[in-house]
Amino acid sequence: MSTYERSMALTGQPPKQMKTSQKLASLLGMSGLFILVLAAFNVEFPASGWWLSASLLAMSAGIIWYSYSTYAGKHKGIKNDGVWFKSISSQGFWGWMAGVALTGFYIVLYFYPEYLGLAEKGGNTGVIALFDPLSKLLSGNPASQWFVYGALYTVAILAFGIKFLWKYRHNRYEIIRTISVMFFQTAFAFLIPEFMARLNGDKLNLPYYDLKNIWPLNYYNFEAYRVKSFISSGDIGLALLIFGIASVFIISPILTFYFGKRWYCSWVCGCGGLAETAGDSFRQLSDKSVKAWNIERWVIHSVLVFVTLTTTAVVYSYLGHDTSKYWLTKSTFLYGVVGLLTLVFGWAMLFKRKQLAKDAQYGAIGYFVIIIALVGMHLYSEEGHIFLFKSGTLRKNYSFLIGSIFSGVIGTGFYPVLGNRVWCRFGCPMAAILGFQQRLFSRFRITTNGGQCISCGNCSTYCEMGIDVRAYAQKGENIVRSSCVGCGICSAVCPRGVLKLENGPLKGRIDSQQVLLGNDVDLMQLVNQK
Repeated sequence: MSTYERSMALTGQPPKQMKTSQKLASLLGMSGLFILVLAAFNVEFPASGWWLSASLLAMSAGIIWYSYSTYAGKHKGIKNDGVWFKSISSQGFWGWMAGVALTGFYIVLYFYPEYLGLAEKGGNTGVIALFDPLSKLLSGNPASQWFVYGALYTVAILAFGIKFLWKYRHNRYEIIRTISVMFFQTAFAFLIPEFMARLNGDKLNLPYYDLKNIWPLNYYNFEAYRVKSFISSGDIGLALLIFGIASVFIISPILTFYFGKRWYCSWVCGCGGLAETAGDSFRQLSDKSVKAWNIERWVIHSVLVFVTLTTTAVVYSYLGHDTSKYWLTKSTFLYGVVGLLTLVFGWAMLFKRKQLAKDAQYGAIGYFVIIIALVGMHLYSEEGHIFLFKSGTLRKNYSFLIGSIFSGVIGTGFYPVLGNRVWCRFGCPMAAILGFQQRLFSRFRITTNGGQCISCGNCSTYCEMGIDVRAYAQKGENIVRSSCVGCGICSAVCPRGVLKLENGPLKGRIDSQQVLLGNDVDLMQLVNQK
């Protein structure tokens, strides 16, 4: 029979030493990791499939056992006490060591896979050879560094997802969305692509990719070899290509209108799934300062401009000028890009201008001018091309700087240093597009009851996107921010039930009636507002 901790302390209990069960769980998990470390140093394991199973099971069981020991004996409710006393979750020594280790792993994974045992000729060795039996079981092919990463990524989301479920079991919303990201990562990102690879043969050549990733997150999806792969796969491939295009222009905007960007960022996306599960212990490290917010807006929208130009250049590169051979010519495509961007920009400036702050308006104008100028330079240049579109410079630079360094090395490696949503907050172009849609025409908002707020600061502290939620709650103002991923943790950790995630009418969504505290709100402006 478990014993529950009873305390009247508002600030939680001081940190205690680890229980015996927690120590044993840690030892079990580390033993599984130790097998991978030995494999990395080219220790050969007979019957590698069994050793791989033992490694993955030991790590998973260790995490789950530790989570059970930590949370099972406590009442349902907020359990974030002690995070600032632990070195690993408060940017202490062990936090920095974990950041260095994760960053080193990503550097090796992306740029030096041979150190993991990847062999261009002959059989794999090291860690990758250890995963060969699992890869051959699922796809029929030897493992690659990406299969190893995908397998470990999925195990991390599943094991830490169970930890997350134990921790937030008092909140139904957190339970459902966590099960959702666990499902989509396991099925759509890991298993289905492997099964698709197994189905390939002489008559079928299905493309291998994460089915839930859409442009601009998978910036490579419209490259020539990908499009040819889709078309050559027959009806299935063509359906996947149409689905990819429809996801960008139809499915994504509709879902964002009804549910906000949370439908993807918190319920489907693998990057968000890892951040929410394995990265949950670091969510309080996100910078809440105005300076960080300004940097965030400029950096993430610059990445979006970068990927837009890159995709435009890539698609343009394999089109032609001859109308008898191409139904979509180079000039038609560029005119279409210019027209679409102008349409979106014009709509935002004409009908949604009041919802954009001055700096956002200036930024939108600046980015629009940059894109149109570059496309226009190309369209009207003497030889029909400029350096950026003539070469693969944009594609290579984006792949290296954003696809590898930002999303991988920094985005995940810096969890223990900068928080668990570095990539989602500062670099993800998908988050930028969905955030634009969420801000301007989504029904989603987080409503607040300012009269009930006691200014405890839990909501702001544990907002992984760096939003000062308390500032909104104190005024009773709806929270409508482009960066908000709708994870709902601010609501889950609120002791007074001040915050609520809702989908409602667009009218009054941003200009909500605020509770006046101090001099934050102009009283006459609210009185005269119609």
